[in-house]
Amino acid sequence: MRVTLKLKMQRLPHGDGLPLPTYQTEHAAGADVHAALESPVLLQPGKWELIPTGFCYEIPPSYEMQVRPRSGLAFKHGVTVLNAPGTIDADYRGELKVLLINHGPEPFEIQRGERIAQIIIAPVTTADFKEVEMLSDTTRGQGGFGSTGK
Repeated sequence: MRVTLKLKMQRLPHGDGLPLPTYQTEHAAGADVHAALESPVLLQPGKWELIPTGFCYEIPPSYEMQVRPRSGLAFKHGVTVLNAPGTIDADYRGELKVLLINHGPEPFEIQRGERIAQIIIAPVTTADFKEVEMLSDTTRGQGGFGSTGK
């Protein structure tokens, strides 16, 4: 069963005319957000830019907003979210901005209104951290990177 939350958002002046975040298909987990640029940004290979979306959000307590790459931009152009997944905490009230990086070989132009990332609203589980002298044994133990095979 799909859970739908009511999410308050505030449109900023430079977000005028842009659509609200949009789920592209019936079962999509992420809603696309759009670039709220005054003029196009040319993202050079190996460089990153903070792209405004024109909206602020009121995320309910015990939830977070995750900012993730759009797979089409990553596959076709090598453009992705640098700190993916980015986390927007429930107590943040500033504008959602997306940190994009161009890993591709060609410059990539970002236009106003272009879908640049997707957002997911997810529940948050916190931990009560407790220091102990020893941890329980497992078959894997301290085996790290590549320890379980190819």
